Amino acid sequence: MQGIELSRRFYWEVVRPWLDATAPGLSHSAAITGYGSELLGFDDETSKDHNWGPRVQIFLADQAFAENAERLVETFLEAAPSHFLGEPIGYRSRPHPPVSDAGRAGNKAHGVEVLTVAAHLQDSLGISSIDGISSTQWLGFAEQRLLVLTAGAVFHDDQRRLSEARRALAYFPNDVWLYKIASQWKRIAEEQAFVGRTGQVGDDLGSRVIAARLARDVMRMGFLLERQYAPSAKWLGSAFARLPISTALTPLLTRALTTTDWRDRGDALASAYLVLAKRQRTDKLAGQVEPIVGPYHERPFSTINADDFVAACLGQIEDPLLRSLPVIGSLDQITDMTPVLVDPNASHRLVRAVFDWK
Repeated sequence: MQGIELSRRFYWEVVRPWLDATAPGLSHSAAITGYGSELLGFDDETSKDHNWGPRVQIFLADQAFAENAERLVETFLEAAPSHFLGEPIGYRSRPHPPVSDAGRAGNKAHGVEVLTVAAHLQDSLGISSIDGISSTQWLGFAEQRLLVLTAGAVFHDDQRRLSEARRALAYFPNDVWLYKIASQWKRIAEEQAFVGRTGQVGDDLGSRVIAARLARDVMRMGFLLERQYAPSAKWLGSAFARLPISTALTPLLTRALTTTDWRDRGDALASAYLVLAKRQRTDKLAGQVEPIVGPYHERPFSTINADDFVAACLGQIEDPLLRSLPVIGSLDQITDMTPVLVDPNASHRLVRAVFDWK
């Protein structure tokens, strides 16, 4: 049994009956969200060694949290079984033990946490409300954090606050999305010719490394065009394989990463760029731009007219601030350092510093 179903049954068979008896009529939401491979459906036997097991997050309104949270967490110790469906309910080796402070209450002895939606948003994204999220704030959200916040499952939602937050964060606003697509094409434009240039001088390892970087850029562009958040590096390939566009891209990327000939490597990547460009035209995101694959100026390196697609996306952005920004991208396009991506405060500080926002 995978983790989401385990936690679903844990809520309905153990937690909910206890909650109805302990706090009858208490308005609440119940979910599993925020961290864990099970949220994406990728958990397996290996996943069980940490951060896995029967767990439920109970969300309460502010006043209800103040009146009930500590009592619920402590009294569940008496009602909780040691195991559920053969799995221990404690926090065995979990790197995310429950925290008890403003808007959060938990106990490492069992898998029930009590939170407010505002505290959960603060922990996940560095915001306390979904109201009035600015374009610049969106640029500072890590996709992997947005994904695990909107993935998982909601088992019960009395006041709909949790579901409303998840809907509001389901995907980027259109202008932010266009800016990210433009920035992703810019990343490709900057390095696509180097696969051939390094190969031409006999640096096969260097050519392969650049090809791998570009393959990753193509994959992340695939997520953008499919309007889906990309997960962390651990699950990038697994999630990419689920995208409809991966059917056309995977053979080309595999060829680019396995061939021993730098010319074939460059040709395979250029064919992958062409798939992206054609999809962009199909989705009417390219204006009148026709994709052109050919040599890099007078040099024999296969490339695509990526800069034209950058301009096409930028030309459709309505937000004057986003239109005025240098084409650098959002947090994930600026860095892939895990300590920054998982810390929402560090994420926002980095993006503000890059764009020199006060």
